[in-house]
Amino acid sequence: MHMQVQIHSVHFDADQRLIAFVENKLSKLNTFHDHIISCEVFLRVEKNDARENKLSEVKIHAPGADFFAKRRASSFEASVDEAVEAIRRQILKQKKVRADVA
Repeated sequence: MHMQVQIHSVHFDADQRLIAFVENKLSKLNTFHDHIISCEVFLRVEKNDARENKLSEVKIHAPGADFFAKRRASSFEASVDEAVEAIRRQILKQKKVRADVA
């Protein structure tokens, strides 16, 4: 099953390399949850003087559960990486809860 991916770059144009990086990271989540319906990613540069001003928000929609993570880093690659990792942990935690209940 192929998940639908939407990537929104707010107030800048994400280059093809960044989009490919995001899609590659998201595709790895299928290893942990094989019924992901859609992913929505918002990439934005925050207007401040901090070095870590690249914000990534990742929303994952799956049957019976939605996952969300928001991370800030000095590059989009790092913030996307951290957000996807946070969602991976959420998926595993939810699977463990479901296994404990069953």
